[in-house]
Amino acid sequence: MKDVPAPMVSPPLPREYHGPNWEGLRTLYVREVRRFWKVGAQTLAAPVVTALLYMLVFVVAVRGARPPIEGVAFATFVAPGLIMMQILSNAFSNSSSSLLQAKMNGLISDFLMPPLTPSEQVAGFAFGAATRGVMVGTVTALAVLPFARLEIAHLWAVVYFGLGAALIMGLLGVMAAIWSVKFDHIAAVSNFIIMPMTFLSGTFYLVSRLPEPFRSASKFNPFFYLISGFRYGFIGEADGSIAIGVASTAVLALFLAGVCHWMFSSGYRLKS
Repeated sequence: MKDVPAPMVSPPLPREYHGPNWEGLRTLYVREVRRFWKVGAQTLAAPVVTALLYMLVFVVAVRGARPPIEGVAFATFVAPGLIMMQILSNAFSNSSSSLLQAKMNGLISDFLMPPLTPSEQVAGFAFGAATRGVMVGTVTALAVLPFARLEIAHLWAVVYFGLGAALIMGLLGVMAAIWSVKFDHIAAVSNFIIMPMTFLSGTFYLVSRLPEPFRSASKFNPFFYLISGFRYGFIGEADGSIAIGVASTAVLALFLAGVCHWMFSSGYRLKS
């Protein structure tokens, strides 16, 4: 009788390898989305009212003035900046408030005990925050549409810089929440870092018209490239280099994701 060769069996996986926990990641993501959806009047309606007030004040204040870009009405120029401003602030608020509230209430173990890797924890919080940022940005765009002629010139730029900004601010919110030990720290980051960088990045004006050294200093503000690239997607004109904006957005997102991963894996200010 001829020997029958044994069937080829692939070697077993290491015992510590379990593959991505997609169900756990989905649960964390849904939890973050439902958290802000329950207070939709605060998380969705309030930013729209703020954006409309900005639109009213700035458009009325500069009525009759020379437009920043020839052939582009001021309302059309400023609308993408207002949309991006809401994306930035709301994505940051979602992840930072969620984690810090858990820390302050002694519930951070609810996020650390489930079988989620640091990468999955970072992804759950970041994508949840990005979802809120994108949703608020979309609602804001619909609200300002009657006052500004928004036509998409480059769809890829709108999607890339919109999603990139939401992810960056979601990751930054995770970092700020883990670093903070009280709500005053989050307020300090928002008031003294996020808000000044947003307003000084060309939200309502062309950076190229600033005098030196402010014009050169603005080129080191990452928010400048996010807003410039996002505006480029609508009006086809950019205040800065699109190539630099694309590269800096990707590099910054990867860098912040790496820092957040280290914070979760090391337990920095989470396990003490």
